[in-house]
Amino acid sequence: MALIFIRTAIIFIATLVVMRLMGKRQIGEMQPYELVITLIIADLACIPMADNSIPLLYGVIAILSVYFLHQIICLIDLNFPWAKSIVSGIPSIVLNKNGIDDTQLKKNNLDVSDLIESLRVEGYFALDSVDYALYEAEGTFSALPKRNYMELQQSLPIILVDEGKFDEKNVVYTGHDKEYFLDVLKHHGCVELKKVLVMTVDGNGKVYLQQKGKKYETFSLNWEKQLW
Repeated sequence: MALIFIRTAIIFIATLVVMRLMGKRQIGEMQPYELVITLIIADLACIPMADNSIPLLYGVIAILSVYFLHQIICLIDLNFPWAKSIVSGIPSIVLNKNGIDDTQLKKNNLDVSDLIESLRVEGYFALDSVDYALYEAEGTFSALPKRNYMELQQSLPIILVDEGKFDEKNVVYTGHDKEYFLDVLKHHGCVELKKVLVMTVDGNGKVYLQQKGKKYETFSLNWEKQLW
């Protein structure tokens, strides 16, 4: 028992020292390669602690080796911009003044509902309330709102069409049927549902519509009263 305790303490101290040497970002928002290194160090630290047959020195050397690899990657990251984009990735602008950039979403394995969720977390509920939105290389989300963004989100928008498919539950929630919204789409030049990237509507009847490959548009439905 004492031997296991001593081995664990040594590995713990070595891991703590290495993590501190890697800097504050290593325990905050990490780049992809930093996450990989952190996971490897965690695994390397566990093996010699649990298996007495493995020399303790092997575990310490392995952890220090990973630290030196981290330093090499950091030097490359700082001194070679072209290599930084390969190792760490680059920010992806997923929403601009033309609307949602579906190509950038797909490159990041995201969809429209993921984007809307990220916007809501930041306090932006309407897609037209922001000029730009992007995902940083390490995965954090940022948005630049319009000056009057509060005026553009007076009611909570819900998704009616996502990637060419109706959200049946939300359609029922509006008190209308799919035929009603298909007529709305045809009136605004969209004859094929599959060409709709996203369509949302809020309780006041304000619609956000974006067809694939086109700029978004907003308009209001003639609803007699606010529905929610």
